[in-house]
Parts: sequence; C-alpha cells; structure tokens
Amino acid sequence: MRRVVITGGSGLIGTHLSTLMAGEGWHVVHLTRSKFKGGRYQSYRWDPESGYCDRETFREGDAIIHLAGSNIGQGRWTGSRRREIIGSRIVTGELLSRMTVGSGIIPSVFITASGVNYYGSETSEKIYTETDPPAGDFLGETCRLWEAAADPFTEAGVRVVKVRTAVVLARYGSALNRMTAPAKAGLVVRLGPGNQYFPWIHIDDLCRVYYQTLTDDTMSGPFNAVAPHQVTHDMLMSEVARHKRLPVFLPHVPEWLLRAVLGEMSVILTKGSRISSDRLSGTGFRFRYPDISSALRVC
Repeated sequence: MRRVVITGGSGLIGTHLSTLMAGEGWHVVHLTRSKFKGGRYQSYRWDPESGYCDRETFREGDAIIHLAGSNIGQGRWTGSRRREIIGSRIVTGELLSRMTVGSGIIPSVFITASGVNYYGSETSEKIYTETDPPAGDFLGETCRLWEAAADPFTEAGVRVVKVRTAVVLARYGSALNRMTAPAKAGLVVRLGPGNQYFPWIHIDDLCRVYYQTLTDDTMSGPFNAVAPHQVTHDMLMSEVARHKRLPVFLPHVPEWLLRAVLGEMSVILTKGSRISSDRLSGTGFRFRYPDISSALRVC
C-alpha cells in the first residue's frame, strides 16, 4: 500500500486531505505532538522545538506532505509571534529533512504547503505567477523561508512541490467563517477599502491539488493553488449576502480601525492582489468550484 506521511494532519486541510487519501487507498500516517492510540490514522510523535521525531515514522519511498505551521491569523504579530510563525515552518522542515534524506531515507516526493502571500501583501492589478520573486515584507519572507526549508530534498534528488495556497473556503473552520461571523447578527460587513483582491480556493479543490501533486510525477516546483475566478473583497461579500439573503452593511470598516485592533496582521484582510492559476491548469487540473458563487453554495 502506498504510504503518505502528513504533518499538520489534524488541521483543516490535513483532516480533509487525510480522508481523501485514505479513500484512494493510501496508508495515511500522521506526525503529531501527542501520539494517539486507536485513532483512524497511524500516528508517530514529534517535537520540533526539541528536535525529536520518532525514528520509526519514515520508510524508504514514502510520500511526505508538510502542512504544519502556526496559523498566521491568530494573534497580533508581536516580535515573539513573528518568530513563532517563521520558526514553526523552518524548524519543522529542517527536522523532516534531517530524519529522511539526512539519514539516508529517500522519499518519493516532498510536498510543502506555502502561501500566495509569497508575492506580498499589497493591492495591485498585477497578476502574479510562479516566476515572480518573493516580496520583502513579513509574509513574503515567511513564505520564502518556508519553501527554502525544502531545498535539502531537492539537493538529494527528491521531487519537490510547493503549493502556494490562497484563502481556503470550507463549510466549517475556514477563514470565511470568521470573516462572515457578523452575518449571524443579520448583516454582511465589508472590511477595508473593498477593492482588495481576495485569492481563494475551495477545500475540495485544494485537496485534489495535493492528490495530483502526489500522483503526477511531472509536477515539481511551485504551483499557485488558487481558483481562476478573481474577486475583490466587495464582490465576495456581495455574493455572501446574496447567498444568505442578507443586507450588506453599507460603510466599510476603515483600514485604520482594523489596524488599530489587529496591528500589522490586518493586511491579511485589507490587502490582496490577483494570482494566476494558469500553471496548475496547464497540468490538466480542473476545478470543481472555479467561481465564487459555486463555492459558496457548498460552504
């Protein structure tokens, strides 16, 4: 049975992806901070901060999907929080390479999550592609270092794929649920200027992207995991209001207020550019939810 080791398997993406992979006949293994007995998936313990990882975790020829990383949307970006966000991506990647290629165990493929924030936190009409360089801001540098942690695998001759992920839409537990929380009070609230683009992808499509990167040996390097339908924040909220049959709160929550409450982290909500999915589509990948209306119908 084909074997895939997943870090961050208990998160939103990891949970959905594990279900998909198991259904496709893969032996799914999770790396967790606490080893669970009797769970649905075989698990091994690791503690990246101390450098510990169960030596029984990996086998020659395993596929590895690296999803672990501290949530960038939880807590203000203080100095210690910034170090945690970056470290949770770099230290884990370094530990994975040390326990595999550094110990003579060669995976069949190493797939690492990344983010479309690689291109920066600015609102622009430019359509970013995988050939564009990383931005010099905090999120751009975070994604650059995140992806660089996969370099030891490339140097060892392992096929490496970097999945630059947009905001994930799902029925439960996604950023969309937090953004539309005011809808429970009967209003849809618009944030920031409104013209900022909102790159997005439905969770089902994202998991299918990961599955294709596992099974298509021609795929390597970075791919933008983002739906082809480009929408602004105002367009998104208008669609949310239409689907929920709710009014839109007319004034936008001003950018200065969001920054006062959230600090620099507010750029996640108030900035955004267009991201191309052409390279992914060029592999033959077809989106089940290519436009925001079809995605919101199942969210």
